Amino acid sequence: RARGRELFLTGCSSCHGPRGEGVTTSDGAVRGPSIVESGEAGAYFQLSTGRMPLGNNTGTPSRKRPAYGAEDIAALVDYVGALGDGPQLPMVDVANADLSEGGELYLANCAACHSASGAGGALSYGGAAPGLSRAEPLEVATALRSGPGQMPVFGPEELDQGELDAVTSYVQYLRDPEDRGGLPIGRTGPVPEGFVALTLGIGSLLAAVAWIGTRSPLRPHGEETGDA
Repeated sequence: RARGRELFLTGCSSCHGPRGEGVTTSDGAVRGPSIVESGEAGAYFQLSTGRMPLGNNTGTPSRKRPAYGAEDIAALVDYVGALGDGPQLPMVDVANADLSEGGELYLANCAACHSASGAGGALSYGGAAPGLSRAEPLEVATALRSGPGQMPVFGPEELDQGELDAVTSYVQYLRDPEDRGGLPIGRTGPVPEGFVALTLGIGSLLAAVAWIGTRSPLRPHGEETGDA
C-alpha cells in the first residue's frame, strides 16, 4: 500500500487531494472531485481505461492508453479502496454466465445509452456514452459497480453476481456477435441499415429495368408487322 500512496501523491493528489477529498481552488472551481467513495472498482475502471490521470482537468475523460502498468494500477486500486467504503473490485466469470439473461438485462438497462449494438450514443448536456467494443470483462464489471460519469451505479441490490456476470458476458458477445440476418452493415441499427437496404433494392430494380429496356428496344409499328 505504500507504493500506491506514493503513486497517488505524485500523480493524483494535485486534483483529488492527498486523502482523496477533492480539490477546490480559491475561486470556488472544482479542480478534482472527491474519490473517497470511488472504491477499488472506480479506481480500476478509470486507471485501466486510461481515463485517469487526466492531463487537462477541464476536459472530459475518454479512453486512451493507460498511464500505469498492471502492478502500479493494482497498487493504486488498493490505496484508493482504503480511502473509504466504495465498491470493491468485483469478481467476474463470463465463461459460465447466462448470455440470454445478459442480453435481456443489457437491453433493459444499458441499450438506451450505449445502443443495442454497444456502439455508444449521445447523452444529455453534451455528454456521450462510449462504445463498448474495446471494453474488457473487468472494465465492464467495475463500470457497473462504480457508475462512472453519468452512468448509474448497479450495486449488488440491482445486479447480483450472476446478473453481473451475465451482462458482462453479453457485452463481450457484442464485440463479435453472430450475424444471422446477413450482412451487418456496420451494425449501425435498424433504421440506417433499412435505408441502405431500401436504397440498394430500388437502385438495383431501376438498373434492371434500364438494362431490360436497352435489350428490347421499341421498333416502329410498320417494321414489326412488315407493312409498307
